[in-house]
Amino acid sequence: MGNGRRTMEWAAKASHMGGVPRKMVFLAVGAFAKAVANLLNSTTVHNADTLIRLVRSRPPGVPLLTVSNHMSTLDDPVMWGFKGFPSTDTKLARWVLAAEDICFKNRVFSYIFRLGKCIPITRGGGIYQEHMNEALDHLNDGAWLHTFPEGKVSQENAPIRRLKWGTASLIARAPVTPIVLPIVHHGFQEVMPENYLFGRKPPIPLCNKNINIIVGDPIEFDLPKLRETAISISKDLHSSRRSGWPTIPQYGLNEAAQKCLYSNISNQIWIAMEKLRNLGKAFLKS
Repeated sequence: MGNGRRTMEWAAKASHMGGVPRKMVFLAVGAFAKAVANLLNSTTVHNADTLIRLVRSRPPGVPLLTVSNHMSTLDDPVMWGFKGFPSTDTKLARWVLAAEDICFKNRVFSYIFRLGKCIPITRGGGIYQEHMNEALDHLNDGAWLHTFPEGKVSQENAPIRRLKWGTASLIARAPVTPIVLPIVHHGFQEVMPENYLFGRKPPIPLCNKNINIIVGDPIEFDLPKLRETAISISKDLHSSRRSGWPTIPQYGLNEAAQKCLYSNISNQIWIAMEKLRNLGKAFLKS
């Protein structure tokens, strides 16, 4: 991964073998997601129309960036398996950031996950690792990208964890600001618990569980103002810690300013997600 090349990017192209392998993967995975979400378990989605509308119809060239909490290794694809969602449509389907150490551990896994429009991300590799640039390329094409900004699975009944800055950097660096849609779900930790038997996950998804998915409204970002604020604040910071990030010349953002900007964007996303989490708790009680 550290050689600067993009892992099996050829398999992720829509033109690969006429698109047939990708269609086969999405048909199989889509059927699995719908079975787990609707047949084996009960799934309720609040404000589903907003998600479906933005997936199916956006202004030309405008990307969609969905963000959600991460409660199990089944969140994606099962969260897209609810009734009425076009989970088998390869053209509408999301790109998703996926952990390299889990999804790309060998060539077979790498090929299958690449067909499934997954982008390998090295944990701890930083926001400027090569495959983050690949994610940015897809946003530049007006595509839909999904991220788990918490960075790892958390099955605790607790507030949303501190968000990593990768998602915020994509929002700030994209030439066309994406529509950012927050989603929070509950129940996947019961369908695929991390510590089920002898500290291991169950071999297959559990059934007769309730899954709740709460889709929010798009988050509005005043990026010009946020950039201006970040530049102003960063001038007063004197930090010796540098990560070697490149400057973004068109906005005059050095590394310190970028850190301020990504922190502020991440905070806005966290607030929106935490509000949805609390709303979900109210739904569960009702």
